[in-house]
Amino acid sequence: MGPLTNIFVFAWIFMFTLWNNIHLTVANEFIANYSSSLLTSVPKNILVDTRVLDLSHNRISELSIFDFMSLSDLQVLNLSHNVITELDFNVFMFNQDLEYLDLSHNNILKVYCQTVARLRYLDLSFNEFVALPICQEFGTMFHLEYLGLSATMIQRSDFRYITHLQLHTVFLTLQDFSRYDPQSLTALNTRSLHIVFAANQNFSFFLLFDGMSTSENLKISNIRYTLSYKDFPSPSLEFLKKIKTTALTFDNVDLQWGIIFQIFLLIWYSPVEYWTVKNLTFRGSVGKLTEYEYLFLLSFQEQPVHWGGSMKALTVEHARNKVYYFDQAILYRQFSEMNIENLTIYDAYMPHMLCPNRTSSFQYLNFSHNALTDELFQNCVTLTDLKSLILQRNKFKSLSKVSFMTSHMKSLKYLDMSSNLLQHDGAEEHCQWADSLADLDLSFNQLTESVFECLPVNIKILDLQNNQIASVPKGIAELKSLRELNLASNRLTDLPGCSAFPALAALNIEANSILTPSADFLQSCQRVGELQAGRNPFKCSCELRAFIRLEKQSGGKLSGWPEAYVCQYPEDLRGTQLKDFHLSELSCNTTLLLVAALLLTLVLVAVVAFLCVYFDALWYVRMIWQWTQTKRRAWHSYPKEQENILQFHAFISYSERDSLWVKNELIPNLEKGEGCVQLCQHERNFVPGKSIVENIINCIEKSYKSIFVLSPNFVQSEWCHYELYFAHHKLFSENSNSLILILLEPIPPYVIPARYHKLKALMAKRTYLEWPKERSKHALFWANLRAAISINLPMSFEANEE
Repeated sequence: MGPLTNIFVFAWIFMFTLWNNIHLTVANEFIANYSSSLLTSVPKNILVDTRVLDLSHNRISELSIFDFMSLSDLQVLNLSHNVITELDFNVFMFNQDLEYLDLSHNNILKVYCQTVARLRYLDLSFNEFVALPICQEFGTMFHLEYLGLSATMIQRSDFRYITHLQLHTVFLTLQDFSRYDPQSLTALNTRSLHIVFAANQNFSFFLLFDGMSTSENLKISNIRYTLSYKDFPSPSLEFLKKIKTTALTFDNVDLQWGIIFQIFLLIWYSPVEYWTVKNLTFRGSVGKLTEYEYLFLLSFQEQPVHWGGSMKALTVEHARNKVYYFDQAILYRQFSEMNIENLTIYDAYMPHMLCPNRTSSFQYLNFSHNALTDELFQNCVTLTDLKSLILQRNKFKSLSKVSFMTSHMKSLKYLDMSSNLLQHDGAEEHCQWADSLADLDLSFNQLTESVFECLPVNIKILDLQNNQIASVPKGIAELKSLRELNLASNRLTDLPGCSAFPALAALNIEANSILTPSADFLQSCQRVGELQAGRNPFKCSCELRAFIRLEKQSGGKLSGWPEAYVCQYPEDLRGTQLKDFHLSELSCNTTLLLVAALLLTLVLVAVVAFLCVYFDALWYVRMIWQWTQTKRRAWHSYPKEQENILQFHAFISYSERDSLWVKNELIPNLEKGEGCVQLCQHERNFVPGKSIVENIINCIEKSYKSIFVLSPNFVQSEWCHYELYFAHHKLFSENSNSLILILLEPIPPYVIPARYHKLKALMAKRTYLEWPKERSKHALFWANLRAAISINLPMSFEANEE
């Protein structure tokens, strides 16, 4: 559509330039904002350097020359929405830099004029003026570009002082309007004119005619006419030649349909190129048409609008019908046969539109927010020049029918079908799109992954956001031209591959259900330059590292990074941005982890093996096994009550090389004489048929004490070590003091093998008896030994021994 210039464009550009920060507080040295402060007068403490002053929406009723005397740098002053009743421009005589002055929405009745030389924007609209407040001094404001006025009557002479001014915009508010002299407005020299009537008052057709003869851009608000359209004044052909308006806007229109059609015909044959009608209400008589209405409607039907006229674009927004009686097909036919490029009918509850009877000049059609269905433009072959078709927020259901609708639109490049009820059954429906279609919007529908079986082959931009797509199927037809794909707010659980989209450059998959994007995307979608993947419920785990690495390597490939990329799982990481999530290479690389675990295991095995060898662990294991087996056999062989009965005072453990000393010295001195001691000796007390280990264990357990004759020969004997081990086990298991160590000969520490650590510990911690070499000390030795063995055996065993 061509550039329809709004009546307030200049005002807003000017405000943006000079008043960009109007809402800053008084703390700013150049801007003072006292808006909505319940003021009844201008404050006295305004900084002298203030350039922008906002006093709007207060209760200020009068202005004084002293109010602004000190503000010599003031450029922008907003006094709108107050209760000022009189205006004397002399109050601004010291504000020579003032360029913007807004006094709208007050109660001003009188104006006392004074030139404000640099004023560019002056708004006196929505006040209580009877006549237009245009003074002779206004004619000297050569910089004036925007002028807002209000009055209840307009006369031809009202504009005589400003006819020479080149204005950009004139804004007229005509509250309680009572009089207008025809051709008064034509004295104005302005590019844009905006006229606002009272909402409850009939507008003037002459103001419409004169407004179209005055400015290029015309906007009229509150167009209401309650009289019969029979009174509609038909303009002369001379009037049509004087029309200057090329861009026309009607806002808040409430008319009988007959008047609307007459205005339409007037504008159609005028030089107007861009016509916008907003908030349109059709009215008509209830019941059947009168004869006059019928004849008018018949003439309208017989006078199609496909020929003549300068109009390029027609826009109708927010149209409503209020009980009228006529065939709507007439209206649809007039719209469809228009010889214009752009047609917009927005929010009009329109259920249908006819296909043009002849090749149409439409290049842009916008029928958004209506009630159109799948039957629209089916088999229509006359829209060959159409380039853009917008049908969002209607009631389309079949994607296949939509495709066939476009099949004859040879020039169609853009189609918007968003916010409908579209579905597609891939198994039963076929599609045939226009070959020229390059941009397709199917967002906010009910489409599933089957939609990829019904897409234009030459599509370049595809919007599928807010549908029900769970995946991008593999093996679909290749879309070689697709550059942009929007799959946001669907049900995707992984990034789609790009095997079917070789030219894809931009992908949007925001707000889906993607936990851990796969690494396949990084390989198949290397040409994607922009990826939007934020607002997904990311699971921060090892699988996510490749995706995070993508951002580091691409340098800005992920749009919205890092704010939109946040961990959702696991619970302890929820809310953590992906850029702050880190895992070590070892914890995520399975191969490296296995190698590390294997090396650690090997080291552990080596350490254990070394310790086992060093401490002779196998020997101890073997001893534990032997002891366990012996205990098990003893448990089954003897009654339980006999197990713990002592039979001997002591068991003697010695090396065979020390047997002479044992037999000649130890045994004779302990077993004979007073207080004889019962000794267990392997040569006489071991039971034939039992294993040596079993005999050793039995003797140790049936003896109160265990005597170990230590010498260098003892530590060299394997069986002596067994006996020491079992005796030491009894020491701890029964918590008894049953060991007696006799050092027959000194034992150098280096002679004791490493595995004899128990012997070393016993010799270091326990007191032992040393065999004296002097004969005189032997008696004391035997006395001490007997004392150490001293115990009374059970009587039954003593009797048996005797």
